[in-house]
Amino acid sequence: MTAQHRECDRLLARAEHAVADGDWDAARSEFEAFDALTRRHLRREEEILFPAFEERTGMTTGPTAVMRMEHDQMRAVLDDMAAALASRDTDSYLGESETSMILTQQHNMKEEQILYGMSDQVLGDVAVELMGRMDGV
Repeated sequence: MTAQHRECDRLLARAEHAVADGDWDAARSEFEAFDALTRRHLRREEEILFPAFEERTGMTTGPTAVMRMEHDQMRAVLDDMAAALASRDTDSYLGESETSMILTQQHNMKEEQILYGMSDQVLGDVAVELMGRMDGV
């Protein structure tokens, strides 16, 4: 999951550079790849990882609830980025991209330093099965 965080970061940066250069075709292509991977990553967590974690720990109002709330915020920013891209609004896109980067960095830090470690501890015996299920999402 951490590797997907890095790939999303790379795609976001590429889209941002294309927008800054005024290369709207490349920007659209890079953004679409970023958007699709980000939304897939969020779905994987929400549909596979979080429910398994909650089942094992009994914690439904803890870290996964916070992560879901942040996922909703991230999706809203993705929608705003798509709208700015569609209207070829460089300033709006770059502003939303910066917002996305900040939200995502803070979010990923919590997942990587807290939630993923906790998940490894409580889900260690089913981790391989969960990863296999994520491939289908």
